Amino acid sequence: MNLFTIASRSIRQRLLSSSLTMLSMAMGVTLVVAVLAIFGVVQKSFDANATLGYNVVVGAKGGKLQLTLNSVFYLSQPIENVPYEYYLEFKTQEFRFQEYQGSYSFKAIGQQHATRKTLAVSTLGASVPLGGILGLVVDTTLQNEMDSMFPWNRPGKYKAYTNFVIPLCLGDYFGPYRVVGTTPDMFDLLHYGSSAEDPYALQGNGRNIENYSEQYGYFEAVVGSVVARDRNVKLGDKINPSHGSEEGDSHATEFTVVGILEPTGTPNDRAVFINMEGFYRMSDHAKPLENEDPYGADQQGHKITDSDYRLPVEKREVTALLVNMDPIFSVGVENAINEGSAAQAVYPVLEIRRLLDVFVTPVKVLLLVLTVMICVVSGLSILISIYNSMNERRGEIAVLRALGARRLTVYGIVSLESLILSVAGGLIGFLIGHGLIAMSSPFVESRTGVRLGFFDFAPPLPIAIPYLNQLSPEILLIPGLVILAVVVGFIPAYSAYRTDVAKSLGK
Repeated sequence: MNLFTIASRSIRQRLLSSSLTMLSMAMGVTLVVAVLAIFGVVQKSFDANATLGYNVVVGAKGGKLQLTLNSVFYLSQPIENVPYEYYLEFKTQEFRFQEYQGSYSFKAIGQQHATRKTLAVSTLGASVPLGGILGLVVDTTLQNEMDSMFPWNRPGKYKAYTNFVIPLCLGDYFGPYRVVGTTPDMFDLLHYGSSAEDPYALQGNGRNIENYSEQYGYFEAVVGSVVARDRNVKLGDKINPSHGSEEGDSHATEFTVVGILEPTGTPNDRAVFINMEGFYRMSDHAKPLENEDPYGADQQGHKITDSDYRLPVEKREVTALLVNMDPIFSVGVENAINEGSAAQAVYPVLEIRRLLDVFVTPVKVLLLVLTVMICVVSGLSILISIYNSMNERRGEIAVLRALGARRLTVYGIVSLESLILSVAGGLIGFLIGHGLIAMSSPFVESRTGVRLGFFDFAPPLPIAIPYLNQLSPEILLIPGLVILAVVVGFIPAYSAYRTDVAKSLGK
């Protein structure tokens, strides 16, 4: 009969106390696995979005962290919006001209030009002195110079430094999920992943939203995978965003689902994306103006479905801008934006790292220390359980010694019992912990966009120890439990080692 058989039978003989001892160790290991999993979820969630295809976020003045959480993770409420004209400062002259055509300022200048031409024609038709004609020529030259200064006749201030810019309009909900007004560039140009190299894919026959669709007009939507699963949304379904909050009144405007994102593990899985023009056409979404310009009177009476109707630029706002630009220019652009009063520019990666360093990491370390202490206490319970049983087992030990067992053999049996209790409890805790992680995966994914599986291990800890900083800390649990078992088993094993055979048999 080998030592393992003797040790296991000894444990079965005290099944209740041994089971409780293993359970305490299992609970401690479960807590360790849970804390490491929480850290892993937070780390994956932030890392997956730290390089989401853009490096600068522009939004209204306020907290930098709030702007990052609101624009990248859709977690907080936006405080204020920025004028649509600020978005146009990142666009080409052709795009700006097209957008400004429906603005009040563009129409006002057009009226002024028409009036000037009428006056010029009437003046030239009359007999005027040479000085009057020269005055008209000079006036025309000055007018041409002024025209070049109009915003629609020049490229955006930051266009030369910008690869692309994507606007976000926030404020509505579809159930508990955020509705984001944006452009098709959201999924045509943005990529995700740790290196921002993975393009967004759509399930089945789905497609991206279009600037204008002959079938659905401006009212198309793409929903994230989590939203589609949780709300049972399918291609072709109609959705009505609610205004202001998930409990708010639903808009009468319907959007048709034309695409469902494949799971990405990013916050975009938990959002609904609609055409930005359709977003503006919903009730209470246009910026109110104190005095409606008379040059916009010809826009009254249009239906929101009219394709030729353009909401004036002055009545448009955006919540944030996701800007991709060369890092060489990003510092200068950030400083230029922050020096102004209209908006602020932030580096989302820096804000994410700051959040991790200031809040998440200390909490994680504290929880990890507490759970390790729980494991140590569980190890002490093993020591106490075996040590208290030594008085009852001295007769057994004496018989073993009388049958020829050496002291080291007895020492090994007791140490092996400690090892079995510790490792078995640890394995049970490991299975329970990962089972709970797998069971909680749908909930975690719906809240963070991070998918978890039974065999997902916690990421390596950020420590400056070679090799150890490349291994999951869960793998280190096994040698840790073995060391703990050896330490806590030493005292009862040494007690068994020193057992006096003659005295014990005499009792």
